[in-house]
Amino acid sequence: MQRRDFLKKASVGAAAGAATTLAAPAIAQSLPTINWRLTSSFPKSLDTIYGGADVLAARVKAITGGKFNIRVFPGGEIVPGLQALDAVQQGTVECCHTCSYYYVGKDRTFGFGTAVPFGMNARQMNAWIYYGGGQKLLDEFYANYNVISFAGGNTGVQMGGWFRKEIKGLDDVKGLKMRIAGLGGNVFAALGAVPQQIAGGDIYPALEKGTIDAAEWVGPYDDEKLGFYKVAKNYYYPGWWEPGPVIHFFVNKKEWDKLPKEYQEAFQAAAYEANVTMMAEYDHKNPTALSKLLQSGVKLQAYPKDVLEAAYKAAQDLYADESNKNPAFKKIYTEWDKYRKTQNAWFSVAEYRMDGFLQSHK
Repeated sequence: MQRRDFLKKASVGAAAGAATTLAAPAIAQSLPTINWRLTSSFPKSLDTIYGGADVLAARVKAITGGKFNIRVFPGGEIVPGLQALDAVQQGTVECCHTCSYYYVGKDRTFGFGTAVPFGMNARQMNAWIYYGGGQKLLDEFYANYNVISFAGGNTGVQMGGWFRKEIKGLDDVKGLKMRIAGLGGNVFAALGAVPQQIAGGDIYPALEKGTIDAAEWVGPYDDEKLGFYKVAKNYYYPGWWEPGPVIHFFVNKKEWDKLPKEYQEAFQAAAYEANVTMMAEYDHKNPTALSKLLQSGVKLQAYPKDVLEAAYKAAQDLYADESNKNPAFKKIYTEWDKYRKTQNAWFSVAEYRMDGFLQSHK
């Protein structure tokens, strides 16, 4: 009797499973096929940072059974890398993969989406964006540009750049022509340097020709691929202007609103994946790349204390001045700064003590 009941229940379960299997394609077929274009700010050769967009596109396609396709274009193929946001805002493409702080020339408030000098690290930025109200604040600001945003990668604390000559103190910064993005350029300018905004693929030629004296990009893995060590041997740390830079997916608001809810969920899930995996990939690749750079004769050097202190003061002056004249900047800075202080207080207890002890025994 028990065996007959079991077989009966198993038959019913199998039938229900078959019905579900049959129903799934019908549901998928009820949704439209959508093709989007994504323009990246990065060259394809920089596989990790550029690869975040590939991660997004592949996962969206897999989740939707090939119904929602996003074609990724390297910087320069549709528009120059530093015009990616403009292309989305204007509807030239549906979405892009870029850094918010590339657009501080429009409004310095864009800096908060990626990184600002002496700001939060990658984990703290994720906490602020996902749980600390950062996403809401950023999207309220981005709405002025007809876009919405999704965190889509992080490089971790970046390196402090490549210099032809050593930086022994503040005097060596004055008059220096340096490729640097975001508000870090404003801070360097306050120290007497001449900041330049140059897309990733164009940095090496400028450094090689002497158009610039120094350049920063990301960290050992990308920097080695770009070959900076061949023309500038002094490699500085830390990149105090980029303690936890977020790379963003920006989506045209009107195009986003047209998407079926299922496709919106797929996009958001894929952006989460791209955000997490990029950081892990850089952490995996950077140690080996740094070792190779040192073996090739690179001089690894820390920024002098007087440079760091002067830069910190200049950054605080910048935030105060911009808050006084820019309501959008002040609104985000006020909440961001409160959150940063809370995060730093917590990290100083467990993370800092643990890291410091282990590094003393390296």
